[in-house]
Amino acid sequence: MVAHRPHTLNTENTNMSFAALKKSSGSSFAKLTKEIEKLSKPAGANVDERFWKPTLDKSGNGYAVIRFLPEPDGEDFPWVQVWSHAFQGPGGWYIENSLTTLNQKDPVSDLNRELWNSGSDADKETARKQKRKLSYYSNIYVVKDEMNPENEGKVFLYKYGKRIYDKIRTAAQPEFEDETPINPFDLWQGADFRLKICKVAGYWNYDKSSFANPSTLGNFDDDQLEELWRRSYSLKAFNSQDQFKTYEQLEKRLSEVLKQSPRVGNVLDESFEDEEETVTPPPTKGFGTRVESFKEESDDVDLSYFERLAEDD
Repeated sequence: MVAHRPHTLNTENTNMSFAALKKSSGSSFAKLTKEIEKLSKPAGANVDERFWKPTLDKSGNGYAVIRFLPEPDGEDFPWVQVWSHAFQGPGGWYIENSLTTLNQKDPVSDLNRELWNSGSDADKETARKQKRKLSYYSNIYVVKDEMNPENEGKVFLYKYGKRIYDKIRTAAQPEFEDETPINPFDLWQGADFRLKICKVAGYWNYDKSSFANPSTLGNFDDDQLEELWRRSYSLKAFNSQDQFKTYEQLEKRLSEVLKQSPRVGNVLDESFEDEEETVTPPPTKGFGTRVESFKEESDDVDLSYFERLAEDD
């Protein structure tokens, strides 16, 4: 007969574990909250961990300090721009990158030009609703992020629109003679960007955002600056052909959304989108001719919002 040993409690290990549990009681709640937020996101919403996005507090305000980084190794520019469309029709949402980004013909742009030149006010209004949206992509270093302190000291991709672009352009091309132009993307002579967000009429407003005085990023030495710069993500990948559907694929999707074949005939030279959206500013001394490729866009649009709506259909 085998004698059963009485069950003994390992008090030492249990006490250590319980002590650790008690010590982490505050921080564990924060972790729990974050996990709940993740699970609360719509099904199918893919989160690209390479991207940073500001977080608003309960009052609807947001604050962070970021630094725009130079062009990645082997690339020519510290940003790329991508045109896209996001609108809803009888057949659902049309959310696609526009081939005009690559200086190619795009079915929505072709249709919008015809609508704009038809002479009909109703057609012009439809064209406005279907017009292109312009987004910029840059690498940033997060200096301060009070809502998500774990992001501080890391390099991310940042997607932004006209409002932020205007701040960059103003820094590079000051409006007054007593203001010194700066290159916001320079590691040594650039400046931290104080991002301030307020909710105005339901939209994010960036008017209070501004650049600080020029300084070396983080007062880091060259070895440290090189190390974080090499963490930058490729930007030219956003303009590669594989990020865009073919004209035929886009035309098919457009037909499905509109529930009819796009009525594109002879497209006139006059361009609604170019007239409404595109402005080429003059080059600025000290920033270089790269500023010439910036284009203005009338809306600062986060396409992820429309993508979530499309998923709910």
